[in-house]
Order: sequence, then C-alpha cells, then structure tokens
Amino acid sequence: MQALFIKCLVATLIFVGVISYFWPPAIWLLVIVFPLGALGFYDMIQTKHSIRRNFPLYGRGRWYAEMLRPFIRQYFIESDTDGAPINRMFRSLVYQRSKKEIESVPFGTKLNTYRTGYEWFGHSLAAMDASEINPDLKVQVGGPDCKQPYNASILNISAMSFGSLSSNAILALNKGAKLGGFAHNTGEGGLSPYHLQNGGDIIWQIGTGYFGCRNKDGKFNPELFKEKASIDAVKMIEIKLSQGAKPGHGGILPAEKNTLEIAEIRGVEPYTQVNSPPAHSAFDSPLGLAKFIAQLRDLSGGKPVGFKLAIGRKSEFVAICKAMVESGITPDFITVDGGEGGTGAAPLEYSNAVGMPLREAVVFVADCLNGFGIRSKIKIIAAGKIISGFHLVKNLALGADMCNSARGMMLALGCVHSLICNTNRCPTGVATQNPKLANGLDITDKSVRVFNFHKHTVHATAELIASGNLSHTSALNRSHIYRRINQSEIKRYDQIFPYIESDSLLKGNIRDDFKLIMEESNADSFEPHIPLTRLDNETTEIKPLT
Repeated sequence: MQALFIKCLVATLIFVGVISYFWPPAIWLLVIVFPLGALGFYDMIQTKHSIRRNFPLYGRGRWYAEMLRPFIRQYFIESDTDGAPINRMFRSLVYQRSKKEIESVPFGTKLNTYRTGYEWFGHSLAAMDASEINPDLKVQVGGPDCKQPYNASILNISAMSFGSLSSNAILALNKGAKLGGFAHNTGEGGLSPYHLQNGGDIIWQIGTGYFGCRNKDGKFNPELFKEKASIDAVKMIEIKLSQGAKPGHGGILPAEKNTLEIAEIRGVEPYTQVNSPPAHSAFDSPLGLAKFIAQLRDLSGGKPVGFKLAIGRKSEFVAICKAMVESGITPDFITVDGGEGGTGAAPLEYSNAVGMPLREAVVFVADCLNGFGIRSKIKIIAAGKIISGFHLVKNLALGADMCNSARGMMLALGCVHSLICNTNRCPTGVATQNPKLANGLDITDKSVRVFNFHKHTVHATAELIASGNLSHTSALNRSHIYRRINQSEIKRYDQIFPYIESDSLLKGNIRDDFKLIMEESNADSFEPHIPLTRLDNETTEIKPLT
C-alpha cells in the first residue's frame, strides 16, 4: 500500500500540473495535496502504528471511525431500549421532562413484558388522585443526636465533583436545586465557590483525600472542616467510604482537569493526576468510623452526618452495625451506591465486576439495620441509575427512604451520552475543564432544565404511588413490586427478598443467611475473622493477612 500511496500522489501531482496549465488557478490545489502528501510520508516512516505505516494516510480513517462510533451507534443503529449505560428510552425521557415537552408514550410499551426479570408496580383498585398527595414528598433526615435535621426531597443530585464537572455545570445544578428545593451533593472534590454561589442546599461529601479540609500531608483537618461545615447552605455531611463505579479504588482526577483553581480548592499540586487513597486515614475500624461520625456531627454544630458506600464483603457492613450498637453512635443517613454507579473515570474491571448491584445492596443494608434494631434512627439513600419515577419506587419499596441521581441530572444539563467524560473533551461542556467547551453550557437555561426534570420525575413518582392508594413514598414496601422469575412464575419483592425480624440479630434469632457473616464480623476491625471448622470439630480463626 506504500507503493500505491506514492503512485497516487505522483498521479495527483501530474493531474494538478496538467489542469493548471490550462486553468492556472488550479495550482492552488497543491495547498491541499502537499500537506496530505507530507502526512502520508510521515506515516510511512513512523513506527508506533502499523496500520498507518502500511497504509499511509488511508489508515488514519480507522481512528476517525472509532471517534465517530459512539455517535453513529446511538443516533442511527441502537433501538430505544438498547444502549448502555443509559438506553435511548430513558435518555429521551430526561430530555423531554427537562424541556417540558410531551413525555407520553404512544401505542404501548416497547418492553417485552414476558421476558425474565420484567418488573412492575402493583396498583390498587382504590387508587387515589395524585393531586391529593403533597407534591414535595419530603423526608426528614436526622437521628436522635442530630440538632439540625434536614427536610430532604425524595430525589436529589448525586455526588459529582467540581473538577470532574465544569464550573458552569456545577452552577447550573446548584441553581436547579435552589429552584426545586432539593439537595446537591458536592462529590469528594471539595466545597467550591460554585457550589455556594446560587444558594442551593448542599450535601458536603468528605472522601479519603479530605479535599477542602486537609493538611498538606493529606490528613483530616478539623479546623478547616468546622469552618466550612458551619456555612448555612451545607445541610448534611457525607463520609465517602467507597463508590459503586470503583469501590475500593479511590477517585481519579486526570492531570489535564487539575487546574490551578481546582488544586487550590482541593489543597493539592496543580496539573498532576490526583488519586484519592482507597481508604481513610482518620479511622481504621468500624468503631473508629463511629467516632469520626460523632466528631463531624459535633464540629458541624449537630448537622446530619452519614456515610456512603458500595457493599462489598457483607461482614464489613455487619461489623459497622455492631460498632453502632456497641458505641451507641449512629449515622443520620447511609447512602448505598450500587455497583452500576457511574463515574467520569474508572478501570474497566472495577466498573464491570466490583461492588454489589443496588437492589440487593439496599435490601441488605435495610435488613441489617432492622436486624440490629437501629433502622428507625437512620435514613437510607439509594444511588445507581435512578432515572424514572419507577426507579425511585422500586428502590424505596426495597427499603430506601430517598434516592440520588447523577447521570439523570447530567442528561438534564444537556449531556449527549458521548462517553468521553474522561478525556476533558465533553462536547456539551458538562464534564470538562476546557473553558471554551464549558462556556457553551448556559447556566440559566440548564438550571431550569434540571429543575424541570426533578419536578416532573417526583410528580411521576407521586402518580405511581397514588395508583397504589398510597399517600407517601414511606408507605411503600416490598409487596408492591412484582418480578417475572421465569415464563411460568411471578414473585413479589417480599418473596424474593423476605424481611428480617426486627432486633433478631441482637437477640440471637439469626436467619441462616446471616449466620456466617455475623461470625466473621467484629466492631474492632473491617477485616473479616473467618472461622475454620476442622475435621475434629475444633474451631480456630484465620488471621487476616497483613
């Protein structure tokens, strides 16, 4: 193909020469031919790409095709129910609601209602009128030790940091939260001026890097935390233990996104890749976590304090519950992030194969808290692909009190699902620190779209529960959702995920599926203590590797 390229180039030059002889302006074609020829010769001598070396100039088409592939696929190939991580049907729903366009569906469902796994809500013949339901659908967050409880919406903006998102995206999200009276989670990247400018309610997330409240060595700084936690807009504090997209890995801020401004907000070196540690340095045990919760609650003046995690090894969460009971210290809320959670940058193995999916995780957390008799003190927040009202209803029925949405809010901002969040080239100005791209996102317009999406999704949730003769989402339970198990069997959620008896884990009436993890867990350590039963019936303990 190298010989063919040279022949074509020579033939083109001869052609241009002949044409320009009869029509002199044609000589300007060389302005195009010479650069392309030089590019082709460069491809022939470079050694990094075999395709370009063997197919000079023509081989570059492969990279252009790959660049266009996501757009071609979603605009011309995939159906409404295809596409990942969010399919076209739900992307369209967010766009329609955010723009206040028609969101009704013609001609019936496009889903196969007879496929295994299909789920639906069990309505009532005594359905209510949705207008009889309070449209706000608020939930009060604050346990017995909380002095400043927060009245939260059932749907809030999930954790997305300034740095991962642009300043205009943060401003629009927060302004939308202000308009709609719901909360905006800062993400672990710190509390930036853009989170505070428009006065929307803030959930300040403290990650393993302690950005915004850290010493130079990266350790937690109580004084800095107290100063920022006292800001009136900060309504709740969330300790991030792990997130669903990359549990046990720590957040990643690429160097190209780590500008001087972001570095100053976070307290790190600019233009370097910032990897959050995989674990906290302020505590190293479940009892340590409980004490840290109490410390943050005290420093914040009694505001709600909770933690966020993706469920990994079950015994670790049971150990946290044991620490709560032993210390008498409970968080005001727990955010459960499913393994299907999204992020701008994560290793493929973590996104695909680490972390418990949301539904099973919510059930497990709710059952643990109920089994230890502390469920009434703690609100559960579910996060992971929450887009529609039915997504809310499913997770609230399983045991959550409220939900967070990240990708839904990004779509409301104008995200086009280009799947290049980790490159700093987001075409809509959402997930980028390129000022030229970020400036294309109009804050006023997009904040209204975020508000509209939230309002109409909460309204859809109200209509759903009204069809079940329920006046509030707190009345939802596992009996309200049905799932097709196979072609001949249907079960309700309470049959698939049976409730655990209240206080049973304290009283010794331990259900079979909890026995092993109760043996493995200890309030003094996150690491499991695994009993090994020998053939002679003696029991010893395997010490965790150090």
